[in-house]
Amino acid sequence: MHARTIDSLTLDNYQRAARVILANHLVTRSYPDRIALPLLRRWATELREDLAELFGYRLEVTETTARLFPVLDRLDSGRPARTPGDRLFDRRRYAYLSLALAALGRAGDQITLSELADQVASYATRVDGLELSTDRAADRDAFVDAVAWLGARGALTLADGDAGGWAADPEAGEALYDIDRAVVFAIFRPPRVLQHLQSVRGLFEDESDSGPGVSTPQARAADARRVRRALVERPVVYAQELTESERVQLGTEKVVAEVELLTGLRAERRAEGVALIDTSGRFSDVRFPSTGTLAQVALLLVGEIADLVLDIDNPVERRHRPAPARTLIDALDEAIPESTVFTPLVISADPATAQDDSDEADAEESGEVEQEPGYPVVPMSWIRETVQALTDRYGSTFAAQWQADVPGLTREVLALLERLHLVEPLAVEDETGSGGTDSDPGLLILPALARYRGAVVTVRTRAKSELFASATALGDHAYPAQKGS
Repeated sequence: MHARTIDSLTLDNYQRAARVILANHLVTRSYPDRIALPLLRRWATELREDLAELFGYRLEVTETTARLFPVLDRLDSGRPARTPGDRLFDRRRYAYLSLALAALGRAGDQITLSELADQVASYATRVDGLELSTDRAADRDAFVDAVAWLGARGALTLADGDAGGWAADPEAGEALYDIDRAVVFAIFRPPRVLQHLQSVRGLFEDESDSGPGVSTPQARAADARRVRRALVERPVVYAQELTESERVQLGTEKVVAEVELLTGLRAERRAEGVALIDTSGRFSDVRFPSTGTLAQVALLLVGEIADLVLDIDNPVERRHRPAPARTLIDALDEAIPESTVFTPLVISADPATAQDDSDEADAEESGEVEQEPGYPVVPMSWIRETVQALTDRYGSTFAAQWQADVPGLTREVLALLERLHLVEPLAVEDETGSGGTDSDPGLLILPALARYRGAVVTVRTRAKSELFASATALGDHAYPAQKGS
């Protein structure tokens, strides 16, 4: 590992480069900033070898781009693409983005926004249920959001005109873009030809991972790589989410220390798991605690939940964490159009993996798998009432959009806490145990939430422009590390 041999005076520079590529996966001359690519080019050789050794990742660095090709161990819906205005991508925006990439791959050095829209509209006619009509404002806005995403990463550079003007009136407005073909080709590089896949599980690959007949040292090395990947990809790595052999690796000092050395982050260990703490706030794509109404309300809600859970006079219900459902994989598999799959070269799920899944299910049914301790469950009705109470008390300091939308505020706050792996919503069938129709499913409280208990509120009244009270968690104000989308 090169990080061990780098001089202490330059180690911080190397660690900063590692954090940049792990957080962004794609770095260009302008994205995420203009100093990132020169930094990565300086350490390209060392990073390429360390990332391959520790995580099984592949790094390609050219004069204009740096692209990290990670290994997926599971799908995570908590890091969606976002517009420059921080709006979440929906299915239509993802579709327009994919079709725009296809069109740009065949374009020259420049293209107008209307020409790109016409090509995407033509491609969209081949996809059932998808259409791009420039006569509809909603379609134009979604398309411009996809173009803006490409522009933020340097695939497109505005040379003349205004995309907003075209979105407002395509007859009067226009925009001309320069195309950076190197960035376009770097953005979408799947590890396998998609037309050969019947399941998205085919995108989960690590050629060095253990398989049938692999020796024990190789199996341990593969387990260690999966644990290291989890440490840099997830806000919190709970031991119960890992296999027994992976839990052994998580408990070893060496595996965690290697990630600390590469990234410069600090690992915080608890009985339930490990989290990498980013004291700079530059590795995390979600800062918490943070400023803004959503983050502040989330912190206050965390304090209220902690008080409720720790009240020994009124114990809350506890429940075992449900087995993770593979609904996202199943939904994506069901959406694959069979007519586009090239049957003679089809690649389906790994039979060994399928057998492992079956064995795990049989073991759970027979009670052979050791169950984790029960986690507190808080009713959603209590959550809604508590957010309403916080609004009644501090609402005048909230951002204007949330003052009259407490249900929306509640949804967004819970989405933030779920993304940070601090809570987990229980589905209706989990609440009733029989797929019933209970209208108040609970919220499972995960161990890392206790890290932020004891919020102290100070309302500053000297400036009317303040959006919200200053709420800070007692102790270390640092952010669980989580890479960017």
